[in-house]
Amino acid sequence: MLLRLYRSVVVRLPQAIRVKSTPLRLCIQACSTNDSLKPQHPSLTFSDDNSRTRRWKVMGTLLGLGAVLVYHEQRCRASQESPRMYSKEDVRSHNNPKTGVWVTLGSEVFDVTKFVDLHPGGPSKLMLAAGGPLEPFWALYAVHNQPHVRELLAEYKIGELNPEDSMSPSLEASDPYADDPIRHPALRINSQRPFNAEPPPELLTEGYITPNPIFFTRNHLPVPNLDPHTYRLHVVGAPGGQSLSLSLDDLHKFPKHEVTVTLQCAGNRRSEMSKVKEVKGLEWRTGAISTARWAGARLCDVLAQAGHRLCDSEAHVCFEGLDSDPTGTAYGASIPLARAMDPEAEVLLAYEMNGQPLPRDHGFPVRVVVPGVVGARHVKWLGRVSVESEESYSHWQRRDYKGFSPSVDWDTVNFDLAPSIQELPIQSAITQPQDGAIVESGEVTIKGYAWSGGGRAVIRVDVSVDGGLTWQEAELEGEEQRPRKAWAWRIWQLKAQVPAEQKELNIICKAVDDSYNVQPDTVAPIWNLRGVLSNAWHRVHVQVVP
Repeated sequence: MLLRLYRSVVVRLPQAIRVKSTPLRLCIQACSTNDSLKPQHPSLTFSDDNSRTRRWKVMGTLLGLGAVLVYHEQRCRASQESPRMYSKEDVRSHNNPKTGVWVTLGSEVFDVTKFVDLHPGGPSKLMLAAGGPLEPFWALYAVHNQPHVRELLAEYKIGELNPEDSMSPSLEASDPYADDPIRHPALRINSQRPFNAEPPPELLTEGYITPNPIFFTRNHLPVPNLDPHTYRLHVVGAPGGQSLSLSLDDLHKFPKHEVTVTLQCAGNRRSEMSKVKEVKGLEWRTGAISTARWAGARLCDVLAQAGHRLCDSEAHVCFEGLDSDPTGTAYGASIPLARAMDPEAEVLLAYEMNGQPLPRDHGFPVRVVVPGVVGARHVKWLGRVSVESEESYSHWQRRDYKGFSPSVDWDTVNFDLAPSIQELPIQSAITQPQDGAIVESGEVTIKGYAWSGGGRAVIRVDVSVDGGLTWQEAELEGEEQRPRKAWAWRIWQLKAQVPAEQKELNIICKAVDDSYNVQPDTVAPIWNLRGVLSNAWHRVHVQVVP
């Protein structure tokens, strides 16, 4: 029997005292300071004279040590309370500040009542998950699924879900982005969920028209997968008029109109503002801008059929997309009715992009295209159009895409005091060579784009290779621009001579439109907390080799 005990304890003993057995080691240290508990490693090599006696002594020592270790391990385990079990119904009943706010993540239950008011995104966002799982919201706002957030959440753990209840959905199973389309690998990704990406500068100005696969992508929510056969666009009729429910075939019955339009995100070149001071938003470089040939029905024709006319009082056309968050809140925006009803403004309900049906990332089956206006108003996956006395109440119209003074911060900002961005200011950027590149002396080719909002034509691009001491005028390429209807960019190019003794070039570009608006020379005076409207002189520094 003693031999069996020896085998039982001694054989298992190395596992108990193994250094890698961290929980047990910590448990021993926490439960006792007795040096006798430290593992010993006596030699099992003996002289022949007293070998049997010493073996039994060592065996006794090991048995004693093993018993002590087992005792303390059981003692520490007993001191640790088993996690309390809750049912999903228990969690569901804690969904407001009065009952307490509980949430789950995987099999764990958390009481986050005291954290609700501290939530960085505001109490209302956290309350969306009250009484239920966090996974659907973490999948939508993936920034939460980070180690430091999980550590913070762990402080509020109160127990586990009862194993008899089915497990909460995994992040993968509840991922609203799982059905997003496949993207071109050349795109430089700024965020994966939602997907936002820009073409590399070396491809951006390869042609006047941006190919569909590398057209910059700006999504705020998961990409819906819509059936073109069951798709309907709802247009609310004017008083006395008739509301419309238009299929894709119905839209094709309106006169088809085509127009080449440049779309630019309000945050294009935001990364340059971030170098001055931290801003809130995606770190777009120079590629949040692209140009396509769009085709579809003119919005003014569709609104007219629904009985709408221009009126003396202020009015707005509100758009609502079919992309939405877990609460059903859809992306929305609006433009003034005067622009929407003006045939010369060429606002489209577009169903084609560069001669093809709209790609899913760009609004299939129907999107709004508003020439000369910030990309945020070009609502994709369009589901509803209405005419209202006030602009859209969407978050992205009222609480985003507005500019402020450099002195305004997140403690003093008042979004109600600033108008929503519509037309964008004059803009230009260098796409070749890139910052940090090495060029050869002799002749260097400098390329880029220039564009101005509101249909204002680009009349000149000035380029300097010596940091602004001297300037040369670039050659403008692309379609000829019509007065007040210059909806698309100009690609520009300059071939500059570089002396052999030159070691570096500080290249700058600045554009001028037909209203003689010109870009500001530095970023700091136009810095704002959202990092929008970034249009200072664009600068590129390159090295020169013989």
